[in-house]
Amino acid sequence: MHAPSTRSEHDLLGDRDVPSEAYFGVHTLRAVENFPITGTPISVYPELVHALATIKQAAALANYELGLLDSERCDAIVAACEELRDGNLHDQFVVDVIQGGAGTSTNMNANEVIANRALELLGHRKGEYQHLHPNEHVNIGQSTNDVYPSALKVATYRGILGLIDAMAYLRAAFEAKAEEFAGVLKMGRTQLQDAVPMTLGQEFSTYAVMLGEDEQRLREAVSLLCELNLGATAIGTGITAHPQYAPLVMKKLVEISGLPLVTAANLIEATQDCGGFVQLSGVLKRVAVKLSKTCNDLRLLSSGPRAGLGEINLPPMQAGSSIMPGKVNPVIPEVVNQIAYEVIGNDLTVTMAAEAGQLQLNAFEPIIAHSLFKSVKHLRNGCITLADRCVKGITANPERTRATVENSIGIVTALNPYIGYANATSVAQEAHATGGSVYQIVLDRGLLSKEQLDQLLRPEMLTTPQPITLTRAP
Repeated sequence: MHAPSTRSEHDLLGDRDVPSEAYFGVHTLRAVENFPITGTPISVYPELVHALATIKQAAALANYELGLLDSERCDAIVAACEELRDGNLHDQFVVDVIQGGAGTSTNMNANEVIANRALELLGHRKGEYQHLHPNEHVNIGQSTNDVYPSALKVATYRGILGLIDAMAYLRAAFEAKAEEFAGVLKMGRTQLQDAVPMTLGQEFSTYAVMLGEDEQRLREAVSLLCELNLGATAIGTGITAHPQYAPLVMKKLVEISGLPLVTAANLIEATQDCGGFVQLSGVLKRVAVKLSKTCNDLRLLSSGPRAGLGEINLPPMQAGSSIMPGKVNPVIPEVVNQIAYEVIGNDLTVTMAAEAGQLQLNAFEPIIAHSLFKSVKHLRNGCITLADRCVKGITANPERTRATVENSIGIVTALNPYIGYANATSVAQEAHATGGSVYQIVLDRGLLSKEQLDQLLRPEMLTTPQPITLTRAP
């Protein structure tokens, strides 16, 4: 005789048939039907599943210690949570990432999966909730309104640590190139016009410095996520929870997670406030803006190969055109640019969702979660991809860069202290009108000797501050 393909479960709205092999239950089933929005389940963010399991495990241990959960059920719940934290059963987290209900569907998806796996461990069948119930046992002393935002913060914290590591990896790639290109002289540009000389190494070092600054800003912002409202239950008053539950569950959570988490000083405020998410999202936008600017520079500097700047060569990754033979495009910087645009848009979504909170709860944290997780994941992948498939393979064209310096009118700026602004302006005008070199015009006018010019226009003199030792020409 074949086992039945469904089992019957009951909720507020009545009875429903759930697939017999499913670890989720009727609440999750209804959520899947109610929110056919993106087609993307919450399992796409394993860090969220991991965080939910960590919190449920801490709750079970706290409630056992408080005498609210017997040892047999506690052990089964803990074992199920540890399986989830090991990466098992993530495919059972099937609720859409965008959902109504302030995350209740996600919380119940976790409660049901944990309960049904715990039932199996106790020797029962899925759905035999009289032995261990998703609400009565897995969810003791909890509400979606404290579990969901706490899980979101824990998951985001871990994600940010991964992003910081990826940014450090990219920074190291830029630092290596800055050292490699330290002796490559080139023209700096402001407003896309010739400015003054610099080295390609100096240019690449700025990209490393920008990343390092943003790593620090992320560390500062993510520290705000360490304050949780766990124990707040519905609105922050802690109703249905044991008086000692909040400090105890936090103690257990810190022990399990190893993260520097603390209980918010005011649980009512913490339950409705999304300021930490807004702050973090703003920093992610900052990272995206600066990373995109860096990619714009790489695309400009490598433009050509003959009709553009052509100062650097990006490693060829793929054929660039279906019609133009031999064309190679800067596809890696381009994809990182697009990640940046997405992150900037996500920041607006987080901003509006946080602003839309009303009274004691923000019902829009699912879209905040989806937006933050996307931003963090895509920025991390983008940094690693940019380092491995672009920056590490960049080469310089030193002959071309030096030629632009020698032919540039911009080097006249370096002669300002020695020939005066008026003379420098006149030399620049003549060079521009005739196509002549600044070097030759200054020499022909007798403004400086050949020895003086050769000294002043050495690369090290052009790219760093120098004491003025020559007498200014009249």
